[in-house]
Amino acid sequence: MSATTHQRVDVDGLEVFYREAGPADAPVLLLLHGFPSSSHMFRDLIPKLADKYRVIAPDLPGFGQSAMPSRTAFRYTFEQLAQVIGRFTEVVGLKRFAIYVFDYGSPVGLRLATRFPERITAIVSQNGNAYVEGLSEGWSPIQKYWREPTQENREGIRQLLAPATTQWQYTHGVPDPTRVSPDGYTLDNHYLAREGADEIQLDLFLDYATNVAMYPEFQAYFRQHQPPLLAVWGRNDPFFLPAGAEAFQRDNKNAQVRFFDTGHFALETHADEIATVMREFLEGAVR
Repeated sequence: MSATTHQRVDVDGLEVFYREAGPADAPVLLLLHGFPSSSHMFRDLIPKLADKYRVIAPDLPGFGQSAMPSRTAFRYTFEQLAQVIGRFTEVVGLKRFAIYVFDYGSPVGLRLATRFPERITAIVSQNGNAYVEGLSEGWSPIQKYWREPTQENREGIRQLLAPATTQWQYTHGVPDPTRVSPDGYTLDNHYLAREGADEIQLDLFLDYATNVAMYPEFQAYFRQHQPPLLAVWGRNDPFFLPAGAEAFQRDNKNAQVRFFDTGHFALETHADEIATVMREFLEGAVR
């Protein structure tokens, strides 16, 4: 069993923390986390894949252990996050790699895929949306902020950063919430409590509209390049509906879809099951 190492690297002056495991010469799998998490969300998945793959999971800027520069020093947009992660892959020497994208990691990873399709060997999307039909009514307050980016509407979504909301994201839709370890949401709340973190996250809520605007570009990428794609979806996700997973098959004949009876953070309850279907999928997709 390959041990997981915890490393930091300078990416054009910004420190990026990442977890890595697996043989240095093995096919690469890049894991991209979502809101409000970090690479910690992959703590159970990494060891289940690292015997055969070089698994690398960075923390996005402003998240986890990566640098969190001030909003005046760094523009917190998904374009900026994608640029940093793109440069990160170059700095650590990744030429071709599969991506596992979850939540915020989806628009970050898909921006890379549309710009560097030759680098992407396969995609695993775990509740990583790319279709408007995948957006639930839970997005309504944020969509109101997109339409009218007033201070009042910004304050109206601040509750999404509350500790109870983070815990709810982890447990909603999970048939047996006792299977969800408190470690994940407790750590996320620790990072959210840092000075300035709330305003950074509110900036990203506003900028998420740019991801939705790019959905047609992502879909065109699927149609043109037909990347091997596996959607593994917590079917009870309160934010990203099963229709978002099923839509991949409309544009990509190589898309496979698997649903699990759990919520948004599917790895908290179904890491074993997801690892099993991933290994089957990657065996045929990545050489």
